[in-house]
Amino acid sequence: MKALLGKSVYLRALEPEDLTFLFENENDEEFWQVSHTQQPFSKYILKKYLGNAHLDIYEIKQLRLIIALTNNDEPIGMIDLYDYDPKHKRAGVGILILSSFQGNGYASEALHLIIKYAFNQLDIHQLFACIGSENLKSIKLFESAQFKVSGIKKDWNFYKGKFHDELFLQLISN
Repeated sequence: MKALLGKSVYLRALEPEDLTFLFENENDEEFWQVSHTQQPFSKYILKKYLGNAHLDIYEIKQLRLIIALTNNDEPIGMIDLYDYDPKHKRAGVGILILSSFQGNGYASEALHLIIKYAFNQLDIHQLFACIGSENLKSIKLFESAQFKVSGIKKDWNFYKGKFHDELFLQLISN
């Protein structure tokens, strides 16, 4: 697990004990606009999801990991690789840090860990992120990890009564 271990946080696989953590966060409407969630998740559905969490990224084309503190193993967020495409060697990245843990550098450390893992272990050529143009914290986070804005999807998402642009950012390995 060394590739997924940082100074302050580490990334770990989902466990059955994460059900409550997932239930609370997947059903927090504050996060729905960034996750494009339209309805709550039941514990039944999340249990089934956890039951399949062991499946290989090559099979299900996604990987969700828990971001936990190294000093006490407390889960503070999640990081995802999604839309994994082994032929074209690319995947999307999404990250969520609970608001009470934001501003401590945990997201940056977790993002660097997943970048290293994706490029070194999965042999990915590029990572991408889709971020709402008003989400300045996330844009700053990804740009600090050398992601570059390569496109703008105009009026891409509709929420809070109006359309919002979405930025497309890429990090291409050398």
